[in-house]
Amino acid sequence: MSVPIAKSIKVALLQFYAGSDKIANLSKAKEYFLKALKKEPDLDLLVLPECFNSPYAVDQFHNYCERIPGGETTNMLSKFARENSINIIGGSFPELGEDGNVYNTSLTFNKSGEIVAKHRKVHLFDIDIPGKMTFKESASLHSGNKATVFDLEGLGKFGLAICYDIRFPELAMIASRRGAGVMCYPGAFNTVTGPKFWTKFGVARAIDNQNYVILCSPARNPNGGYQAYGHSMVVDPNGDVLIEAGHGEEIVYAELDPQVEIDARTSIPLSSQRRFDIYKDVSKDAVTSAL
Repeated sequence: MSVPIAKSIKVALLQFYAGSDKIANLSKAKEYFLKALKKEPDLDLLVLPECFNSPYAVDQFHNYCERIPGGETTNMLSKFARENSINIIGGSFPELGEDGNVYNTSLTFNKSGEIVAKHRKVHLFDIDIPGKMTFKESASLHSGNKATVFDLEGLGKFGLAICYDIRFPELAMIASRRGAGVMCYPGAFNTVTGPKFWTKFGVARAIDNQNYVILCSPARNPNGGYQAYGHSMVVDPNGDVLIEAGHGEEIVYAELDPQVEIDARTSIPLSSQRRFDIYKDVSKDAVTSAL
């Protein structure tokens, strides 16, 4: 059963685009961290977009992948979290697994700089929209095999997934029923799928589970290449969009109020009205992990 967040959570979503220089991308992330903390020094959580250290291109992921732990991206995020005593959901970046495969992976760090969650994208984005776009992540990426649920000390439980994972409601259902009050999706929907689906999925997952949903996207890249939709947002447990970015580079801020979750679940008590005598509770046999 989902549990309300433990306190009001102040969060910043960092929307920027990544170029071809990995070190420059990491420097940009750090620059946005500092901007956010300068404006809102009492932030609890920083959230990065999908593929924030590399271009989002199936033929480039292997060129930017790194080991976890020990890679420069992991080290930078850990160091910043520790030195600034801030929680970070580190978007995603290409990981070189011990099996030699490349994964689209998201790491979460606590205030001590420790990795408290690792999610490998479960559902790979393989689509073909006639006359508009064809994209096949499975050409260079392997999929993860676990739903991710974790604790952030003092804040409560979170669920974590990546982009196309949002189309599959089971991951959010599992996280919610394992106690998560927030579901976070770093994602890079494009300018074809974004206008049609991005907001709808964020609202749907929030209403389904009566929890907060965070969507953090890259900004559109004026230099060409893959064009992300942008529009990073936070949706509350009633399906109301609390804050929404445009499509350019910016930082947006929101405060997640636990009372909103409590009121939503009290007024419409979904958790006690589900009929698991008729249909299966997907969380019962789910394979879950924080790391």
